[in-house]
Amino acid sequence: MSNKAQTTRNKIQGIYTTDDAQIVFIDTPGIHKPQSRLGDFMVESALSTLNEVDAVIFMVNAEQKRGRGDDFIIERLKNVKKPIYLAINKIDRIHPDHLLEVMDDYRGALDFKDVFPISALQGNNCQEFIDTLIEDLPEGPQYYPTDQVTDHPERFIAGELIREKVLELTREEVPHSVAVVVDRIKRRDEEKILIQATIIVERASQKGIIIGKGGKMLKTIGVKARKDIELMMGDKVYLELWVKVMPNWKDRQIDLRSLGYKQDDY
Repeated sequence: MSNKAQTTRNKIQGIYTTDDAQIVFIDTPGIHKPQSRLGDFMVESALSTLNEVDAVIFMVNAEQKRGRGDDFIIERLKNVKKPIYLAINKIDRIHPDHLLEVMDDYRGALDFKDVFPISALQGNNCQEFIDTLIEDLPEGPQYYPTDQVTDHPERFIAGELIREKVLELTREEVPHSVAVVVDRIKRRDEEKILIQATIIVERASQKGIIIGKGGKMLKTIGVKARKDIELMMGDKVYLELWVKVMPNWKDRQIDLRSLGYKQDDY
């Protein structure tokens, strides 16, 4: 999970399965005021999901005061006819007295079915939250095999892991004008997988930042991404990265579609 806002661009299903229950969590793009065609796609994707689920989890950062962005989301949640839970994350980083203030503030803004202070990093209250969801959610069939943890293919996850490292390592130098296309995945032998991917940016200056002096930054991105991809795939990975400039790709529908941002009514 990236620590930057609005980095999720596609709906991603995470599948949690126990001996007697299965919950499908849908991580949507953040709801915000869009500034580009990509932003339009992300918000429409998030809002459409609210009509497809049995419950909604609104997750906020305990360290941050409720702001205009949160109120923008809350106003839209008022029209949702599904149970809404508030998950206040990162409680391990604040004083308990401040947590009570945060809880009271949000409770006054929306009638949540329940409020759960959690720490996703340390696991505080996470199991209690899941147990409550299992108790509250309507019964249904098991949609996925027991060992499946996401609905997305390895190619998609590999691209997201690479993009996460770009955002993490370049900080504010490269804004969210980054996309990753996995061009090829091929098993070279029984013990190693070849992955070739292209990092897309909007400006030549961003390309220079990602490559870095003597290619140092691109190498670091590759090393860190490769380690995470190997954990996902359970095999050794040989990762080749390129950087390509595609001006204004976030506002060009043909580019959005070519990069995988597809929606029937987009």
